[in-house]
Amino acid sequence: MSPQSENHSDSARHHAAKSVQADRHADRTHGDAAHADARNQHHPDRFTWFAHETARLSGRPIAFIGATAIIVVWAATGPLFHYSDTWQLVINTGTTIVTFLMVFLIQNTQNRDTMTLQIKLAELIIAVRGAHNQVAAAEDMSDADLEALHAAYRKRAAETLESLKRRRTTHAPG
Repeated sequence: MSPQSENHSDSARHHAAKSVQADRHADRTHGDAAHADARNQHHPDRFTWFAHETARLSGRPIAFIGATAIIVVWAATGPLFHYSDTWQLVINTGTTIVTFLMVFLIQNTQNRDTMTLQIKLAELIIAVRGAHNQVAAAEDMSDADLEALHAAYRKRAAETLESLKRRRTTHAPG
């Protein structure tokens, strides 16, 4: 390698290192602001709170026990109401309404949980040196772009696996 190309290579490495340092500083500065914003907005609106609490409570064993108790009481009152159409309509209407509302509450909670997970993963991807930062926003890609990205990562994983197998074979005690 000529001295001139060594100087160019050193200059390129120096420039790349400075760029990475600037990016990290910007990430830290922006990240700190984002964390401060998140801390300042810790009070959810009433619907978000209600949806979260309802989903949390409905997933507890006591909720299952309560639902079972309602069914048992309803079944036990059958003879009292002569198993009438109204008696059947009560349970059908009640379960339909609860199911209908729970779908929306649970979907809201799941959407929030998914978004939270995406944010945390994006933070990790951006913070990892050498990571491809465009992957941090993969959830915003089109289906075709996601499929192409998935295929590219499958190919990289297969190449990495093959490389590991070759290393193990060449370094295996024999």
